[in-house]
Parts: sequence; structure tokens; C-alpha cells
Amino acid sequence: MPHEFEIRHEIPLDAAPDVVWRAIAEGPGIDSWFMGRTELEPRVGGTGTQTFGTDEATESVVTAWEPGRRLAHRGVENPDGTFMAFEYLLEGRGSASTVLRFVHSGFLGDDWESEYDDLQRGDLQYLYKLAVYLKHFPGRISAHNLFLVAPNATEERFWAALGAALGLAGRPVAGEKVTVAIAGREPEPGVVEWVTDPGTFVAVRTDDGLYMFIQARGAAVVEHHAYTPVDGAALEAAWRDWLALAFA
Repeated sequence: MPHEFEIRHEIPLDAAPDVVWRAIAEGPGIDSWFMGRTELEPRVGGTGTQTFGTDEATESVVTAWEPGRRLAHRGVENPDGTFMAFEYLLEGRGSASTVLRFVHSGFLGDDWESEYDDLQRGDLQYLYKLAVYLKHFPGRISAHNLFLVAPNATEERFWAALGAALGLAGRPVAGEKVTVAIAGREPEPGVVEWVTDPGTFVAVRTDDGLYMFIQARGAAVVEHHAYTPVDGAALEAAWRDWLALAFA
């Protein structure tokens, strides 16, 4: 039986409302910090499509479109009655600051308590990611998006593999300088933007990109946005090889 839910978050952003709007309401802007690829028709009743990898896609319908102020869209309802809806409310604070109020609602399935906890935590990570993008890469469009998943990733294996990839002896700490170094890629100096507590999300910012590493439900995820031109195929191959070796 579906269970109704609602999640609310509020976060200050170092960007004017029009800049934030482009990041949450235009496909290239969304792609520059969120996962997968997104297309969004700019009108009430417009269709939104989000694609993960090569074969998984979700669709939604735009239910509110007030440029610079309010965006809402509702996912297609599943046969069991579950669906998700999202609302973004923007409030300008001065010439270069915005408060974003985010609402995630809908109906979850039988495992709703566990799913709710995952969404509550996960939503906040992506808002943090949006904040980092707007602060350090405002207006820049991701030239290549990476979203890869590997199974068999216990927390212990995840931390060991990630520590090796970042050149660390222990778990990363927010503000710590690291070097992202894996076989087949040039080392990238960076800084740890945040680590969740307990930690299963780690964000690393480099000069030209933004990484997020996730361990959840027995899987490891690598996300990356490159803000300068890169050889996407080579980048993806290197991280696929890293995941395959680390979590074989």
C-alpha cells in the first residue's frame, strides 16, 4: 500500500535567482550538478525526461513554471500508485544570494520507511552539490557527465578503495586536500567539499570538475562533472576499470 511522504529542505546559495533558475530549470544547467541527463520543456504541462546511463529513463510533467521564482514537476504515477513530485521555491537575498526551499513529496511503496530515510539524506547531498556548483562553477556547463554504479561495495571496501584513489591513509575529512589518481588518468589535485556523518557521501572539487562518491545499499557510485572539454570515453573507461578492480 502506498505511503504519502514529504521532505523539506532549505539552503542558502551564493548566486542570484536567475543563475539558480538556470541551474534547476534548464537541461544543461541541471546536468552540470545533478545525476544523469535531463530535458525539461519550459512551460506548465511540459514534459521532463531524465536519463541514467543508456537505458533507464523517468518522465515527469511540469506543474509550475514561474521563472526565477518557482518550479514544480510531478513524476508519472506507477501501477502501484507510487510517484514523486518536486518543488523549488527561490527567494532572492541581495544581488548575488538566494534561499532555495525544496519540497520532495509523493507516495512511496511498502519499504517506505527505508526509502524515506534514503531520500531524506540523498536529497540534501544534491542540494549541497548544487551549492558547490553555484559557488565555484557558476554558469559553466558540464562538458561530460559520468554516472557509474558497481555492486559488491561494502562500507569497508568502499573506504579502502576511495582512500587509495584519493591518496589518503584514512577516511577523508571536509577541507582536506587530496589528489584524485587512478590508472589511465592524470592525477587531479582537489579538495574534499564535504563528507556525510555517518559517511557514505563524499564530494571532491578539482580545478575543472566535481566528483561525488557514494556507498549505499551495497553499491558504489561515482559521479563526475567536467567543466572543460575531456575525452569522455577514456574518462568513463578508466573509472569503469577502477570500479571493476575495486569491487570485483
